[in-house]
Amino acid sequence: MALIITDECINCDVCEPECPNGAISQGEEIYLINPGLCTECVGHYNEPQCVEVCPVDCIKTDPGHIETKEQLKAKYQSLISGN
Repeated sequence: MALIITDECINCDVCEPECPNGAISQGEEIYLINPGLCTECVGHYNEPQCVEVCPVDCIKTDPGHIETKEQLKAKYQSLISGN
């Protein structure tokens, strides 16, 4: 699954620079995660780095973008190869 940032986001700015895929950006009201770029840090780290640093626990799995670890790894491979 990709991750999603909930309305509890306080715009603290700590998650965006932690994302190795550049999937997190500032939205109109809260930060957003691009599900096409989010691999839950598969291929980079053992745990999603944004979840690790979030002080308010507002980053959850996105039920609208269900992916297996294998699919996340394939997305990571595609991202690093530029496809």
